[in-house]
Amino acid sequence: MSNQVVYTSKVRIERVKGPLRRAYLPQEDEPVLFGVHSEIAEHYGVQPQAYEPHATTLDYVVASTAG
Repeated sequence: MSNQVVYTSKVRIERVKGPLRRAYLPQEDEPVLFGVHSEIAEHYGVQPQAYEPHATTLDYVVASTAG
């Protein structure tokens, strides 16, 4: 097995406000929004009505692992 790097992901993240972040991912025309929702918002002390709920980075990690 080679130790040669075969792929480097080029991702850019922008903080929008509070927990809301915008991620620019390869091969996606539009940015993906990351935020908090339900129990995760509660865990971080974010009021549910303060921000529109969005999937978290944890949700994406779980989905990518399962996929």
